[in-house]
This record gives sequence, C-alpha cells and structure tokens, in this order.
Amino acid sequence: MSLREIMKGFLFFSLLLLAAAGGLAQTAGDHLKAGDEFYAKFDDAGAMAQYEQAAKLEPTNYEALWKTARAYMNAGDRVNYRDKDHEQKMLGNIIIAEQYLKKALAINPNDSRTRFLNAAILGRQGRALSRRKQVALAYTTKAEIDRALALDPNNDMAWHALAYWHKTLAEVGGAKRFFGSILFGRIPKGSYDEAVKSFQKAIALNPDYCNNHIELARTYIRLKKKDLAAKEYEAALACPDLTSMCAHFKERAKREMDRLKAGGEVRAHSAAD
Repeated sequence: MSLREIMKGFLFFSLLLLAAAGGLAQTAGDHLKAGDEFYAKFDDAGAMAQYEQAAKLEPTNYEALWKTARAYMNAGDRVNYRDKDHEQKMLGNIIIAEQYLKKALAINPNDSRTRFLNAAILGRQGRALSRRKQVALAYTTKAEIDRALALDPNNDMAWHALAYWHKTLAEVGGAKRFFGSILFGRIPKGSYDEAVKSFQKAIALNPDYCNNHIELARTYIRLKKKDLAAKEYEAALACPDLTSMCAHFKERAKREMDRLKAGGEVRAHSAAD
C-alpha cells in the first residue's frame, strides 16, 4: 500500500470520527427541536427527556425551562387516577414542574404562556392543601390568569382557565360558602354565566380544542341547559386530537353525552379526572 493510499485511509477514518463526535455533541437547540417533535407526536415522556436535557445543557435557557415545566405538568395529568398513590405521583410531577417554572419566570416574567402555566400548576397543587390554603390559592391563581390575559388577550388557554375558575367557584353552594367563609376566610365568588362567556371566548380563539367544548358542556349541565350541552359534546367529539390528553377527554365526554341523551344524571366533573 502506497503512502498516498495510507493517508487517504487515515483522512477518511478521521472524517468518520469527526462525524460521529458531531452527532453525539448535541446542543440545547437540538434537544429542544427533538422535544418539539416528540410533543407533536403526543410522546410526552420523549419530549420531557429532550427538554430536560436541553435545560441541563443550558440552565438559563428560557424555552427549555418552561417546556420542561409543561412536560412535568402533563406527566402529572397522565398519572392513572385508579392507582392508590395517584395523588402522590401527580404532586411529585407538579412539584418538579414548579421548580423549573420558577426559574423560567425569573428569566422572563412577562410571557402569557408562562403565566398561564403557573396558574395551571397552582391549581393542581391546591388538591393537597387545607381548605384555608385553597381559598388563598384561589385568589393567587385568579391573579395569574388575569396577568396572562393582560399580556396576551388572545391566549385561549388562559380564557379556558378563567372559565374553569369561575365554574369551580360557582359550584360552591350557598351554605358551603357561608360556613366555609367563617372557617377559612372569604371564598371567591364564581359565576356560571362568566364561565360560559369565557369558554365561548376560548372556543372562538381555538375551536379545535375539544376540552373547551367539553367544559362548556359541563357548565351548561349545571345551568340545566341539556340541549346546549349535547351540542357542545358533539362538537368536542368532532375535534381533532391536538394534545396527548385529547383522546382521554373525548372518551369521558362520549360517556357523559350518552348518559345525557339517555336521560341519566351527568356528573359535571373535571376532564382531568
């Protein structure tokens, strides 16, 4: 073998090594792109791994931080509620989500998406708190929703959150509200009418998100407007799947709609149950 052939072989081998090294040395941007691809395919676990790796490589990368927080919140929502330790598993994910989100908020406190995400995380934390702390948290959550909408009035998820806030607080009956206020402090007052308006606003901004229609249907059930509720359930089932939770939402909605049309009682619960 001639010296020229040896050098050509060495050069080729060197190029292979460089190519392999380049493939291994992924940047935070590479991981974010991969995470977005997993997220678009409804692979929450894959997205979480990529986003978290991006955050480890660049601890002050705002996009990596808030997307990792969102991934952990989604993981909490995906925990099987039939598991005995369901609540513990859910809260474990929410606590990690909050840690990442705090870092993101410290970098950029004026992003509507992050403010909405903070409201969503706060709402999930409330399940494990005392009644007194839940009352205080309701005010904090509302403030975060209001801030998200002030930053972006077209944030459909923030409108959904506002509607859900009103619906949840409106479900606290007169006697419960009276005695609860004595024991735990003044309970914020929600409104089914405001919930309807806000869900309708969310639908106007994003008509393809099934959960907007489902929660509006549940609000109509509370208002004894079953015909309107049935139409919203049907609209929800016709929506495309936009998130990994949509199939779960629509499965519950189909059962509720069937009970409604059969004349049975429909429990207006959360779609996250």
